[in-house]
Amino acid sequence: MASIACTPPASAPDDAAGLRDRARGALLGLAVGDALGAPAENLKPSEIRARWGRITGYVAEVPSGTDDTEYAIFSGLLLARHGSALTPAHVEAAWHEWIADRAEGPFRGAGFSERGTLENLRRGLAAPISAQHRHAWSDGLAMRAAPFGVFAAGRPAEAARLVAIDGSVSHEGEGIYGGQAVAAGVAAAMTGAPVPVVIASALAVIPEDSWTARSLRRAVAVAHRGERAVRSAVVIGGYPWTDLAPEAVALAFGAYAAADGDFGEAVLTAVNMGRDADTTAAVAGALSGATHGVSAIPPTWSSAIGPARGRCLPSMAGHHILDVAELLVPGEGGKWGVGVVLPGVLPESGGRAGERGARGRSPLVGAGNSGHPDSEVQS
Repeated sequence: MASIACTPPASAPDDAAGLRDRARGALLGLAVGDALGAPAENLKPSEIRARWGRITGYVAEVPSGTDDTEYAIFSGLLLARHGSALTPAHVEAAWHEWIADRAEGPFRGAGFSERGTLENLRRGLAAPISAQHRHAWSDGLAMRAAPFGVFAAGRPAEAARLVAIDGSVSHEGEGIYGGQAVAAGVAAAMTGAPVPVVIASALAVIPEDSWTARSLRRAVAVAHRGERAVRSAVVIGGYPWTDLAPEAVALAFGAYAAADGDFGEAVLTAVNMGRDADTTAAVAGALSGATHGVSAIPPTWSSAIGPARGRCLPSMAGHHILDVAELLVPGEGGKWGVGVVLPGVLPESGGRAGERGARGRSPLVGAGNSGHPDSEVQS
């Protein structure tokens, strides 16, 4: 891979069609990576090999996404409603309305950082105090950061600013930096920027001496040597928790760099490294999907992604990640379309599946929705 240069990314494409293709690639890539990586989550490479050999596709009989996809949908819908005017108060209110003040699904709100946030919100604590819990450094913001890069295509600094606002309710420090690196990287990739520029854009928005930046630099420096070298450069041996933002984000960018942006190779590299494999593969998928567009995702993988089940966030049930992509790009039904900021954009009354219409579609967008008729399996 070429050396990393601090070169600003090119301007975002002027044509809405080009942006829409990359937006769909980024967010569908996230969902595909999530579903591919879910069975390998918290496993070591040796355990993955013992069960499946090398994972080269879906190993679950019914591929399914996790909290990564559902929280990305949540943040994407919130961003579509408020755009660049997003404030911590908006985020906090949405957490209450669509998560904290509702009945939870089987996953009880998702990972450690989400659990800590929900407990604080339910105790009446407001942002940024709500983010003061033991797992504020987790990758829970990084996993939902891609929509901010899609929205702020070609503007990594704006993507980083907005995702930090989203994260102010749930994360601090390295948890925020991880989300900012992902959002900025996706924003650069949305322009078709080469891999070194995408990486440089991610590094440019976080403190140079942060744990996240140091881990990311180590990962991409050895990426040409393959996934074992990337993993060895980043993973803290013996540490039991796999959701560290500095580790997960670095593994994802290392996989992206090792594959030189190729979608299939990047995602599978992330999956086969194990650890928080659903998140690392989701991030690698978002970066690669934004770089090359939706056509880079193998149809056998993309066709398995359907509307969210709401297993983690019941209020997200029935919403499709591709609908979110449509809302975040210019054009009819997109972020500059009529009616985007109306309450109907976000789920009402629990987002019940029965409210989605005759064809089971989410009521997120109108005529601007290009659809996804081949989707069969829920994410």
